[in-house]
Amino acid sequence: MTNQELWQAVLAQIQFNISSANFATWFQKTCILEKKINKVVVSVPNNFSKEWLKNKYNKPILKILHNLDFEIKEVEYQVSKIINIPEKAIVSLPENDQLEFNEFQLDKETNLNPRYTFENFVIGSFNELAHAAGWAVSKSPGTVYNPLFIYGGVGLGKTHLLQAIGNKINGKRPQKVKYVTSEKFTSGVVSAIKNHNVEEFKSKFRSVSVLIIDDIQFLAGKTKTQEEFFHTFNSLYEQNKQIILSSDRPPKAIPALEERLRSRFEGGMTADISLPDIETRIAILKVKLHERKASLDGRVLEYIASKIQNNIRELEGALNKLTAFQKFNKRSLDLETSKTLLKNLFISPNRVVTPQKIIKIVSSFYDLKEKDLLTRSRKKEIVKPRQITMYLLREELKSSFPFIGKRLGGKDHTTAIYACTKISQELKKNDNLSEEINLIRQRIYNNPL
Repeated sequence: MTNQELWQAVLAQIQFNISSANFATWFQKTCILEKKINKVVVSVPNNFSKEWLKNKYNKPILKILHNLDFEIKEVEYQVSKIINIPEKAIVSLPENDQLEFNEFQLDKETNLNPRYTFENFVIGSFNELAHAAGWAVSKSPGTVYNPLFIYGGVGLGKTHLLQAIGNKINGKRPQKVKYVTSEKFTSGVVSAIKNHNVEEFKSKFRSVSVLIIDDIQFLAGKTKTQEEFFHTFNSLYEQNKQIILSSDRPPKAIPALEERLRSRFEGGMTADISLPDIETRIAILKVKLHERKASLDGRVLEYIASKIQNNIRELEGALNKLTAFQKFNKRSLDLETSKTLLKNLFISPNRVVTPQKIIKIVSSFYDLKEKDLLTRSRKKEIVKPRQITMYLLREELKSSFPFIGKRLGGKDHTTAIYACTKISQELKKNDNLSEEINLIRQRIYNNPL
């Protein structure tokens, strides 16, 4: 492989494991300067990027490079003035089977990625309501379902749908559309306060026609950011400007969120994206293959879909690994070879469910410290998560009631029985609680803690 082909293969795998905003920020102006015997030198645009890649992304970069070339054992990052990276950095592969750097580039005005469209968004029973609401909003922004609040677990297509809506609106009749993550919005607030240009910041976000904010749950606990967003929300809403939000949970389940914001979020349309069934997962793989102008045996697709059940992003990652192997080795894959290539992807001891993992995930979900669940506090914001923890220990691990009581701060087994019974009964009549516990389950089985 040439240096360009090698780095393109790295980018192709990295993009499925980080957000599109982070990918554009840290990888768009990078390339391989040179490849030595066992070391690759990567060009970066500045010292800040150098330190960030070295400290944050070096491990996955080195792992991917080593998998592609076993001689590579070290990566060095070097600030370089090479900034004119070709718009189409095409890997030298057979005709009609090419990867283009273009697909990673974002629109600088909107922050939207053009590869996220309705056309390549696979619809199934798990997301049809969210899709229908998004389509309606794209047809008539600001007049129906405002705000549109979409929630669901990690890697299920929320960002794809949000950006598809934005791209559809922007392409039909160009309006001022702005997509931003809640982290970017928060850093903008902090920077505006620090640099005394709050009015400029306000103008930037209140002058848009469509505001899309991804992962809104990260505003929780940030008082200044919530206050600014509340006023931005009201300003846009009063002008019939469209607001689209995403979260990993419904508004009611976002801890440390001001009630006035929670009520605003629930005032429009709330739609969830749940887990896709196996037929839909296979359909998603076929769409992704079509995008790559590649092909794989049907049995291989069924194998991937049967192994990866909870995360569309991981489906893409597995597919990407196999198609990259085919491209660089110029031969098709059978089922057994595919299993060998993917075995490390499916064997992950970190995904074994343990009592400690359940406690950690539940406390994180409700923005608590783990020790909070182990106290005897009767505060409702602690009692409910503690009871859910006990319920999940019983349901997921079949733990005994004495064990559950002892694990949760040395409580009596009758406390565990009461908690499990209470949650079980409430689940029959409380859809919000059912949604919360389903989202927690997704985190338990998806999160590599």
